[in-house]
Amino acid sequence: MLAAMSTADLRSSSQATAATRDRGDACPGTLRLHAADDGALARIRVPGGVLTVPQAQALVDVAERLGDGELHLTSRGNVQVRGLGDGCGGELAELLDAAGLLPSRGHERVRNIVASPLSGLDGQGLLDVRPWLTALDAALCASEAARALSGRFLFALDDGRGDVAGLGADVTVRASADGGAELGLGSAEEALRIAAEEAPRAALVAAEAFLDRARGVWRVDELALPEGEFLDLVGRRLADEGIGHERCARDSGRTDGPPPGAVGTGLSVHVPLGRLTGRQWRELIGTAEGEMRLTPWSGVVLPTPRAQAVEALARLVAAGLVTDPGSIWPLIGACIGRPGCAKSRADVQADATEAREAVGPGGLPLYWSGCERRCGHPRGDRIDVVAAPGGGYLLSTAVAGQEPRTTTMDHPLRLAAALAAITA
Repeated sequence: MLAAMSTADLRSSSQATAATRDRGDACPGTLRLHAADDGALARIRVPGGVLTVPQAQALVDVAERLGDGELHLTSRGNVQVRGLGDGCGGELAELLDAAGLLPSRGHERVRNIVASPLSGLDGQGLLDVRPWLTALDAALCASEAARALSGRFLFALDDGRGDVAGLGADVTVRASADGGAELGLGSAEEALRIAAEEAPRAALVAAEAFLDRARGVWRVDELALPEGEFLDLVGRRLADEGIGHERCARDSGRTDGPPPGAVGTGLSVHVPLGRLTGRQWRELIGTAEGEMRLTPWSGVVLPTPRAQAVEALARLVAAGLVTDPGSIWPLIGACIGRPGCAKSRADVQADATEAREAVGPGGLPLYWSGCERRCGHPRGDRIDVVAAPGGGYLLSTAVAGQEPRTTTMDHPLRLAAALAAITA
């Protein structure tokens, strides 16, 4: 339970992957900490990944004062602080509240919103999603019903480029070329076309409609409903709220984020394995122009004046961060592994780092997991590298439309041979 993403892909085009949860949602937050092997863990929701500079400073202060000094990026653009001591929960909440990172204690675990991180910076999106983000977060925190959402329920706000539209969100709003927006629900192949200005309100209506039908389920794709029925239900709720809509085919999304490097009026920085030291985090703060944007792909986008880009990139590289668009690091991910997780069979982050030279550019992403839960694994095509019970690793392909291929590997340094065997 160390990651913000589901541990299984939901590929159905309808709500046919019904499930019933036999326990409560134990997803951690800032008021409900998770007991890990390396101390308590807090997950701080950062809607849209957007942090002001003072908020970013508050987070590194919290990590160094109360935790192990590092900040961990999640696959939903949130932040985790690990190694927290016993009895620090009250002080943690007080510090985050003072920084504006805890606007509603009743909603702190449900503020799960990803948003196109380059929106408004590179001229590639159809609109800037920031007004959507601000309005949706405010509406979510004002909704009494929304407090019942699972900590795994996810909203996605896509500026039309398709980057976060492919992340498997429960409610996706994507800008469309006609000036409107598409409201997508789970993995349904159809969507509802709405006016762009209604997008935040429509997203909340869809989430509240889900709660009316959710009985022991946490995600839209777990609803036991015939194909299209939930879409019809949401359509009726939109009509009741005076929100015009019509059915439309849904555009497919991507599963990759911005490559490292200078882009538009910003810098895209990749964080190896999503782990940042206090020094690295402060280097990012010093480079940002007013804010930082955390991405769901272990990255950070920094609005930065173009005149300062070259000097800023050099400082970030010196701090151990990735700014080279040709780097293989964006192809490598891993769960926390040992020693932080009791269920892990291996120190997967160390093994992934040791074996990284075997990963070639242009290949499938690799995700290393300490057990079959594969916490935090990415969406999209990839190769799963899972620690085996008796030692070594099991590799398996996860490629849409293809049967999985598997092989074994007895040592991380044999990764090149294992990749050749599985991709031949």
